[in-house]
Amino acid sequence: MDSITQIVLGAACGEAVLGKKIGNRALLFGAIGGTIPDLDVFVGKWLFNNEIDAMAFHRGFMHSFLFAILAAVGFGMLVFWIYNRGKRFGMTTRNQWMWLFFASIFTHPILDSFTAYGTQLFAPFSDYRVAFNNIAVADPLYTLPFLIALIVMMCFKRSSAKRRLFLKIGLGISSLYMILTLVNKNHVHGVYKQALEQQQIDYLRFQTQPTILNNILWYGIAETADAYYVGFYSILDTEATISKWHKLPKNHELIEGMPKDLKTLAWFSGGYYNLNETGTPDTFLFKDLRYPLMDENDPNSSIFKFTITKTNDRWEAAPFYASDLSEDAFEAFWTRIKGI
Repeated sequence: MDSITQIVLGAACGEAVLGKKIGNRALLFGAIGGTIPDLDVFVGKWLFNNEIDAMAFHRGFMHSFLFAILAAVGFGMLVFWIYNRGKRFGMTTRNQWMWLFFASIFTHPILDSFTAYGTQLFAPFSDYRVAFNNIAVADPLYTLPFLIALIVMMCFKRSSAKRRLFLKIGLGISSLYMILTLVNKNHVHGVYKQALEQQQIDYLRFQTQPTILNNILWYGIAETADAYYVGFYSILDTEATISKWHKLPKNHELIEGMPKDLKTLAWFSGGYYNLNETGTPDTFLFKDLRYPLMDENDPNSSIFKFTITKTNDRWEAAPFYASDLSEDAFEAFWTRIKGI
């Protein structure tokens, strides 16, 4: 999920482990731990000269169970060695610091796995990307109540019972909301499956996920032999069906064969992607269709897209950019959330 959410969750983990002993400093160290896995964005750019390789590295090993264990030991021992000096000597133990970093690092990929992006929890033993697709990568209804509870909690002394109370309130509200998104996911999945069957779309597979910043408007994509069908459904719609499907051609044949870099992009997108010509030789627009259109009537309003260009014997991706969205697109998006 987004960095703010991961910082909040990491800070809560820090408070749960060492809040009683070191107060608000536990939140700081927990927040640092909650940020560590996403440093793979910078590590990937340092390790690889190719943007596709760097993109594939994100949410890889540094988001795995194994990394959480190794990093917890390493950072726990390092911080204990730095912190356990002078007046603070004997205040904390090495194991407590290891548990703090394990909790804050481990919960980061677990939370990420509920989004559509995909997280390699089992790397390096498997490149399978876990994605439950029940919450958007940024959802203020998950983050804000949690953040407010932690801010209020920080106002009390570390020995105060109210600190634990507000920690439980923050964790409780966010957990209940996560459960609600899973309930919504189950309902929406059934709606899409029924609509596909009723409209006799001969699909190979389909998936559903919420649109950005909310859990009300959902997006579904179904794959057929030569195209994708995409449609939207709002929890607030008067009828539990997909009123309009948009057919998007795959255009996979635009690039002959299946070069290594395109295989990486196909794996990265879970196989839900299409290609469009740009008018420039050996340059195409790659759209990751796991992520919705901002305007359901405009197939070019895909949120996650970038150009890929063949350079010598490799394909290179330009850095991801968001769609050039108009004010009308945002208005249409908001209107669709409210249901039809």
